Amino acid sequence: MGFSLSNAPNGVWYGWFSHFDSATVAHAVSTRLGGRSQAPFATLNLGLHTGDAGDAVRLNRKMFCQATGIELSKVVTAEQVHGSKVMLVEAADAGKGAYEFGDALAATDALITNTPDLPLLLLFADCVPVLIVDPVNKAIGVSHAGWKGTVAKIAQKTVLAMRDHFGTRPQECLVGIAPSIGPCCYEVDDVVASQCKAQFEHWQAMLKPEGEKWRLNLWLANQIQLAEIGVLTRNIEISGVCTACNTSLFFSYRAERGLTGRIGAVISLKG
Repeated sequence: MGFSLSNAPNGVWYGWFSHFDSATVAHAVSTRLGGRSQAPFATLNLGLHTGDAGDAVRLNRKMFCQATGIELSKVVTAEQVHGSKVMLVEAADAGKGAYEFGDALAATDALITNTPDLPLLLLFADCVPVLIVDPVNKAIGVSHAGWKGTVAKIAQKTVLAMRDHFGTRPQECLVGIAPSIGPCCYEVDDVVASQCKAQFEHWQAMLKPEGEKWRLNLWLANQIQLAEIGVLTRNIEISGVCTACNTSLFFSYRAERGLTGRIGAVISLKG
């Protein structure tokens, strides 16, 4: 298993997880390379809500989808609010948020579906993308897990929603934790640390004191919450790539002080 980067013929760079069967799902995690946006959104910004030129973002989305075999007109995305709402996506939702931010699914931070050829897309700039595949029941999910979503256990809730809707068994799920801010760079205060302590029995594994602050390992926190409901650790692939350490490859809200673009994590069941 592993996480690798590829360069498409159209110049777009994207990442992918080797343990997801390409015969079952199409998936990709974008980088910031190969698009048309200008600084500070250079170049493959996929976020329509960032202040970037809308036409540039739509072109970037088109190029990213072309590079990864996804049909942009069917992409479903959401208005992400750092919450814990999981939305079941159906065929009638195809295209919501693909071209305009205003028609994205409202106030939602995780998407699930068992409908083939219905790509699910969420956006990130340090928060953790969690991609989920149920290869047995042919279902998928994607979660947006910043510290608030992680404390609310949105990745766990996504798998449980897949269980409720599709009969997913956590022990059969495959999970990819994509590039996001790492424990090397993610410093938090006592307010955040106290919420982590309240929600995780084994918080010492994910929180390390550093002076008056703490270093939070969001990757491990998401792995732990998935293991709590039966997802096998061996089925969870963590990319181990920190967005704040690698701003030449990825957008980082913290490292770039809020003025930056968004990468996307997309996943689609093949028909």
